[in-house]
Amino acid sequence: MRIVTLDASARENILSSLLKRDPNNYESYTAAVQEIVDRVKEEGDAAVFAYTKKFDGADIDSSTIRVTEEEIEEAKASVEPKLLEIMKKAMKNIRDYHQMQLKRSWFDSKPDGTILGQKVTALESAGVYVPGGKAAYPSSVLMNIIPAKVAGVKRIVMVTPPGKDGKVNPVTLTAARLAGATEVYKAGGAQAVAALAFGTESVPRVNKIVGPGNIFVALAKKAVYGHVSIDSIAGPSEILVLADETANPKFVAADLLSQAEHDELASAILVTTSRELAEKVAAEVDMFVKELSRKEILEKSLENFGYILVAETMEEAIDTANAIASEHLEIVTKNPFEVMTKIQNAGAIFIGEYSSEPLGDYFAGPNHVLPTNGTAKFFSPLSVDDFIKKSSIIYYSRDALERIHKDIIAFARAEHLTAHANSIAVRFAGDKEGGD
Repeated sequence: MRIVTLDASARENILSSLLKRDPNNYESYTAAVQEIVDRVKEEGDAAVFAYTKKFDGADIDSSTIRVTEEEIEEAKASVEPKLLEIMKKAMKNIRDYHQMQLKRSWFDSKPDGTILGQKVTALESAGVYVPGGKAAYPSSVLMNIIPAKVAGVKRIVMVTPPGKDGKVNPVTLTAARLAGATEVYKAGGAQAVAALAFGTESVPRVNKIVGPGNIFVALAKKAVYGHVSIDSIAGPSEILVLADETANPKFVAADLLSQAEHDELASAILVTTSRELAEKVAAEVDMFVKELSRKEILEKSLENFGYILVAETMEEAIDTANAIASEHLEIVTKNPFEVMTKIQNAGAIFIGEYSSEPLGDYFAGPNHVLPTNGTAKFFSPLSVDDFIKKSSIIYYSRDALERIHKDIIAFARAEHLTAHANSIAVRFAGDKEGGD
């Protein structure tokens, strides 16, 4: 990995480089994605089946697109019992964590005859996109479905691309059943997102679409936003490790590579106050890369978006971490909790040398669907809040309204909205002062 002395120019160049990974910059794909979305909106099932044949090589029709109970049972029977047990343990942690996020409706009644409040309601339906193909990502299934389930969503519809044999990966399918999906459909890519957004003869539309995917999925979610809600437009994975001279270089190197292996656009950055640590980590990374299975991806990822930044002070290192606003941030310093209080922008914060990033990916409980590409400056991890909506509650008695009705009328007239003013005035038109 390249070692760079951190200064204002270096930081600006790195931020500029990282932003090139933003899905919003891939305009060359936009037209193709829009064509798929429009065709599914117009043709429904026919378009979904045609694209599934074209992109996934699977023959799917209205009788086979929805996964059956028999297919689910067959999938569960084929999953290794040990993995099943591990998934159940992870599920408990994820559920317990998200249970703490639940919000309740509230009402505030006052003696003056007013009641104000907020009604919290779960979305009626949610769609979960899960990548398919040869890889299986049961952790993503759990992380996307469980918050919806905890929130109280009644219909949780999962879509995932089938293999050429028309089947869904059994581990993915088993995770969906365990987590609480109510329906699973064999469809992937932009066509699946469009089907969830607009509905087809076989796939019901939903209120919100969540879940990771490739550039086609990300841009499709962007294209349908407004017809439905979405969680975010996720970019490539990223990790930033904030470390001082007390950090273990082998641990730091291993953690950086845990994200670099995702794909060639993944970003792995170490920001440290120790030149000695920087050099040791670089050496450890080189040794690990030679041994790990995804060597080519690791090398390209590190070449494109891997950096070791040496800062003069911890304050400068922290400022850089906040500027980058990484998806995953590990703090491996002498006083990590103190450093954590100064972090303003990060998707998930891992504290101490035994809180490595994969702990969050699989097991700890907090959600691993996190803001990327600097969006941690204004976005949050996927949570129960993503699956609820809030309604304001307002009640005024006649006496309560009478006390302030002239103020409302004056405010409305100041905006030249006479019908607004009249809506209040008419309620007191028979009064001595004529409601003015």
